[in-house]
Parts: sequence; structure tokens; C-alpha cells
Amino acid sequence: MSDDATKVTPARLRRDAYLYIRQSTLYQVIHNTESTGRQYDLKSRAVALGWPEDKIHVIDIDQGRSGASAADRAGFQQLVAEVSLGRAGIVLGLECSRLARDSADWQQLVKICAHADTLICDEDGLYDPAIFNDRVLLGMKGQISEFELHFLRARMRGGILAKARRGELALALPVGLAYDHHGQVVLDPDAGVRHAVQMLFGTFTATGSAFGVVKAFREQQLTFPARHHRGPRRGELFFQPLTHDRVLTILHNPAYAGAYAYGRARHTTGLDGHHHTTARPVPEWTVLIKDHHPGYLTWAQYEANLAVLAANAAARGDDRAAGPPREGAALLQGLVVCGRCGRRMTIRYHTRHGTQIPSYVCQNDGIRTAQPICQHLAGDIIDAAVSDLILAALTPAAIKVSLAVSDELTAQAERADLLRQAQVQRAEQAADAARRRYLAVDAANRLVADTLEADWNTALRALAAARDDYRKATATATALDQQQRDKIRALAVDLPALWNDPGTPMRDRKRLIRLLITDVTLTRGQDTITAAIRFPGGSHRILHLPVPLNAWQLRKTPDEVITLIDQLLEHHTYTQIAGTLNTRKAPHGGHTAPWTGEHVARYSQERGLRSHHQRLRDRGLLTLDEIARQIPAHTQSIKRWHQLSLITGEQADDRGVFRYHPGQARPSGTDTQNARKRLGDDHRSGRRNPHRKSGRPRKPRQNVRSPGNTETTSPAAAGTPSQPPYFPATTRGAV
Repeated sequence: MSDDATKVTPARLRRDAYLYIRQSTLYQVIHNTESTGRQYDLKSRAVALGWPEDKIHVIDIDQGRSGASAADRAGFQQLVAEVSLGRAGIVLGLECSRLARDSADWQQLVKICAHADTLICDEDGLYDPAIFNDRVLLGMKGQISEFELHFLRARMRGGILAKARRGELALALPVGLAYDHHGQVVLDPDAGVRHAVQMLFGTFTATGSAFGVVKAFREQQLTFPARHHRGPRRGELFFQPLTHDRVLTILHNPAYAGAYAYGRARHTTGLDGHHHTTARPVPEWTVLIKDHHPGYLTWAQYEANLAVLAANAAARGDDRAAGPPREGAALLQGLVVCGRCGRRMTIRYHTRHGTQIPSYVCQNDGIRTAQPICQHLAGDIIDAAVSDLILAALTPAAIKVSLAVSDELTAQAERADLLRQAQVQRAEQAADAARRRYLAVDAANRLVADTLEADWNTALRALAAARDDYRKATATATALDQQQRDKIRALAVDLPALWNDPGTPMRDRKRLIRLLITDVTLTRGQDTITAAIRFPGGSHRILHLPVPLNAWQLRKTPDEVITLIDQLLEHHTYTQIAGTLNTRKAPHGGHTAPWTGEHVARYSQERGLRSHHQRLRDRGLLTLDEIARQIPAHTQSIKRWHQLSLITGEQADDRGVFRYHPGQARPSGTDTQNARKRLGDDHRSGRRNPHRKSGRPRKPRQNVRSPGNTETTSPAAAGTPSQPPYFPATTRGAV
């Protein structure tokens, strides 16, 4: 290495000197003051080399920051910038590890100093990066500094892992757990905190959704406990509204299941210096010790909660899974698979007569490629068929099988009872030992006696708790009596009524369905819908359901009714046909109103049915003018004779227009008088015509027809009040 005097040139002295000072942690800054003083003393070394004090800049803003990366060190970035701009003649640091612990950052600084003709000075000497030997030595020092950091970390991590594998490494505990004076993990002594945590897990079991837990707490205006982790109020308890991310954090924390876990996440640092945390699956955890401490739930319950969360999260993405049960009317929500493309089907809702009707739709390709949807199926008939299948499967025979299983569980409970008795015996032995130790101590030695007395009381409480747990477990494991068995069998009969009860929440029905059905594959044919139901275990059942009618088909009048109208038109008018249809309760194209003559006329015209008037004309019946010319007689006489039943005819429409049979002879005067006497209608005395309906005034007799009116309507012969015209203009008033 060249002499220091030859390296300190006038050109370098004209530039400034930069002294970089850093300690890795704030603890070192506060307590390792000697190291900090040594770093500041390097300023005298710069003065000795020829730099005046006013040209020596001290950069110490990176105190308390690690040198493993340059991303979050503003002082180091300032130093590199000054060197790059050619303003630095020398860079000083106590050792290269103060400048950088990363070889890439160190080598980059050395390269920039060599390019800018800047010296590097540490406690050992002065180096010129432009000289090969000095550059090699600086490179070796940077590598040794990185090696040193690695070995320090390895030693520290080795000790941490060894302690963690024994379950003795103290970890930050979530709310609801705490350390006792022996360093053991116990449930929080605050009963309010314990009850809040227990309610959270209980609510999640009931709702099956983290959002449902938040909603339940909000509806009841409940808050959730938390503790300050840093600052002057560290460890202090406070309450705050429960949030969704907080619920997820609690449900994913194995500490609540009594497990000791270390290494649940992977921590990395990106090129930008930002730290990233990635959760690891359970098999990749560094340490997992089950039943390490008391918890709020078992490990099996913890895994079941994670499975529910995973199923809920799988409601998104290309391969959608069931998702959480919700309040919608679709019974098979999340369980329906398209039989054509194999994708999960989504749900749409529409309202029919005030009732919400679900539909199952496969629209994945339609959304991505703007193609027609794959399938669109009405969900009400599918849900009804699946419900009937499930209710039929839950028969009394299945209940008998469940009773047999309960007997097996009772036997297992008896075997577990032996283990509980052993626990009670151990508690009795511990309490007896504590009693003997307390009785053996000198009563005058109160310090020791008080401690032993507290231990004895603790052992007695543990014994009482063990006995209480044993009694509760024994009562729970009691075998079912005959009355309870009869009630379980009766449940199979009452289950359909309970299932169809409007008060039963839809979410409960869906949760039961998911216990019994894996998925349902739907395929729509031309006339049928095929529903392939897959059960847990691999068995399946195929249902063939009719394709529901479309809205226009539901509102269409059946062909049988149209055929009946066609038959009745031979001898009846529209209003008479409407009365017959109402009597027979014939369907009316989706309408609830009764049939009217207007409805019959409209349906006849739309279907191309010949009217009753046209059919009478086809049969040869004559109009009023035609029969008057044939007899011959005046039209008023024809009407009178028809009223007296001296000539025959048939009513052509609802206005009272008649068509008369041809070939009839002119009645004589004697026949007319006899008919009047028979009907009791004395025309000359002015008595009311029995053929005329009551409530309608008698019109004055007209001897001359009105101009342009070739046929008059007899109100008495109509038989019904006048109705609006039903015939087209071409037939109305025709003679």
C-alpha cells in the first residue's frame, strides 16, 4: 500500500471530507456510547490528513438503522450522491461495516469512489480505490463484514430456534391470553376479555362467516378488547369496534387452540428495501407444539374454522366453490355445476307475484368472450326436487342408525371416563402433597407459610375444578333414555314441517344441504332438466325434471279451452260461452278475472274461429229482411210472431239479433190470437210483454223503419242487457 502522503493530493484536499456514523439499533446508540465516540473521533484523523474542520461534514442521520440494506438509509444515500457529484475528496468510517453490511452496496460505493477519485479511510488505514491492491483489500473487508453479519445472525437464530423448539421462547400473545408470574401461558384473568373471545368463536360457529361475526357484534353494539403493543401505554387494555381483518387474524391464530407456533410467516426484503411477509401453510411452520397451553378451542375446532374460511374465500376466482351460506332463496347456492362446461354456476333473482324466484346461470364464457350464456335454468323446481329427495332420505330408519351410532359414542365416552378419573386422582394427590407441605412448615415462618398456604389453596381449587369437570363430562356422556329415543324418532316425521316452515332461516337450510350434498350438476335438454346429485363418499342420484314453461306459455290459454269455445260457438253467443267457461272454471291465459264476452270474442278472432253468426248463416238461416220477403210480411210482424213462438229462429249475437230458419209459413190470425192468449199477452190492452225484461222502458211502436236501418233489434228477444258490439264493421247490422 502506498504512503498516505502520496494519496492525499491537493486536488482531493480542495474537495470536502465526509464522515459517516451509524449504529445498528437505538439500544446501541443509547448504551454503546464508546463506539459512537470512536466514530466521531475520526474527524481528527481527517484534520491530520489536511482537511480543515469547516470542510469536514458529519453524516449521522442513520443512527439506529441496520446496514444490511441501503434502501432505508437516507444518510448513506446522501453520501453516495455527494461522491457521485465529485464533491467528496475522502470518505471516513470507523470500519467498512459502518458504511455497508451488504457486499453489493459496499462494492458499488468502492466503484463510485474509484471513478470519482475519492479516498476511503477507516480505523486501520487510508485506501485509494483506484489502486488495484487497495481495491482488493477493500473488497475483502466488505465480504468479511457481510460474513460477520451472517454469523451473528446465525448464532442468534440458532439460540432462538433451540428455545422455540422447547416452547420456551416468549412470543407476543394475542388478546385473551397472558403470561403468569412463572412465564406460563394462561387465559386472561379478566373475565370480560375471556367472554368476548369466547363469544367471537361461538358466533363464528353459528354464522360460519367472519363478516357475520362483525355484523353480529355491530348489531348488538358490542366492542372487542385489545392491548397497546408499544408506547407508554404498552400492555394497557382498551376496547374498540370489531373489524373484519381482526376477526380473520384471531381465527388464524393457533395460540387460541392451545398450540405453540413459531415460523408461521416468511419475511423477505425486496430490492426496494420494503419488507414483505408471506404466510406459510401449517406443514411448513418451523415449530408447532399442540396442547402447549390452555386455549379457547381444540385443535380440531381450529382446523374446522380454517376449512370454513377457505371455503368462503373460494367463492371468488375462476373455479368458484360454495362460498358461505347466505340469506338468498337459492337453496343450492354455490353447489351447482354446469353440465356442459363444468364451471360453477352463478345465481340471479327475479320476482314473480311478489315472490323471489332464483335462477341458476352459467355465464363465465359469456362475460369473457361476449358469447351467449351456456345455460339458464329456473331454480325453484330444482330446489323443490332436491328438498324432497333430502327429506325422503331422512327417514326413521336413518334415525335408528343415528341411535346406534350414539350407543357407540356412549361406549367411547365410558372409556374416556377412565382417563378423567385418573386426572381426578392426580389432582387429589397434588392437593394432599400441598397439604402435607403446609403442615410441615413452622407456623412462625409466615413468609414461607403464606406461600405454601396459597399453593395448597391453588391445589384445592384445581381438585375442585377437576371434579366439577368430571361431573359435567359424566352428565354429558349419559346414555339416551327411551323417552329421548322416541323424541328423536318423531323428529323424522316433523322434519318436513320444520323444513317447510317459513320461519326457518334459509341459511340453516343451506348449511344442512351442504352436510348432505357435495354438488349438483345441471344439464338442460329440450324437454327435461337432468340434475346429477353427488353425495359425500362418491354415491350419486340422477333426477329428471320437466323444463318449466316460459312466461308466455304460462299465460297462454290451453288448447282444450280453445277447442271448447269452438264447439260452443255452434249454438251459443259469446256471453253465453263466457258463462259456461266460468261455470267450468276454465283457465284464462294467466288472468284471475272471470271470462266475459269480450274475452271470448277476442280469443275467437285471434284463433281464426268463425263466429256464431257466421255459422248460422252457413247453416242457411235467414236475416230479418230475408225471412220477411220469404213469408212475406212486415219485419215487425216477424218479430212479433217470433216472440209468440209462431216462427223459429236462433239468437246470432249478444245484441238480440236473430237468424230465422227458412221455409216457414205465414201464421194465420187465429194462430196469433191463440198464441197471445196462451202467453197472456194482450197487445191491445197494453199489458207488459212477458218476453220483455223488467227494468227496461217499453219503446213506442214504429210503423215506419228509420232510413238507412235495414234491421231493428228487439230488446225483448235479446234475453240479456245490450252489450258492446263484438263483430267487425263488415258484419255489424248486416241483413
